[in-house]
Amino acid sequence: MPDDLATDPNAEARQRYGIEDVPGEAMGNFSPILTAGNPSFFKLRAQLLDDGRNIVPLAETENLWTWIKVYASGGENVLHAHTSEDHMFIVLSGKAIFYGPNKEEKELGRNEGLMLPAGTSYYFNCSSEDPLVLLRVGSRANDGDLKHRLGPDGKEIRGGSKRNKWKAPVRRDGEYYE
Repeated sequence: MPDDLATDPNAEARQRYGIEDVPGEAMGNFSPILTAGNPSFFKLRAQLLDDGRNIVPLAETENLWTWIKVYASGGENVLHAHTSEDHMFIVLSGKAIFYGPNKEEKELGRNEGLMLPAGTSYYFNCSSEDPLVLLRVGSRANDGDLKHRLGPDGKEIRGGSKRNKWKAPVRRDGEYYE
């Protein structure tokens, strides 16, 4: 086992989701994978940001996970598709414009959502002055690698990469979505 996996409790989760290139806990703290018969209780709470983006994992199993994602500006603004994951977003606060591969465009606000079957290309941007807060739920769609994200050119795009226009979070002191 590489040294960073032995000393970093979040290293396995970062590898699982393809964000191991992000140093430290910049993408958020990751929850342990639950075992059968053990429920997990959580609260929808996430620190708001002045810049960048953040993930707050809530609970996960091998085949289902849910996170809160917070974006001060921008978004996942490079067209990409998750090849082994069905997932959905629900806007909890703020607004986002979601884009599809054929110039589809839809602005979503509070309590509106979008479902994306595996292989569906999309990207989005925060379109409000207030931070965008999303509930993201994902599930395994096939036996492929969960971190596999492809751009329209067929090349891999990692979540925490410059190619995906990653920006580290700048947290608002004492301000939370709850």
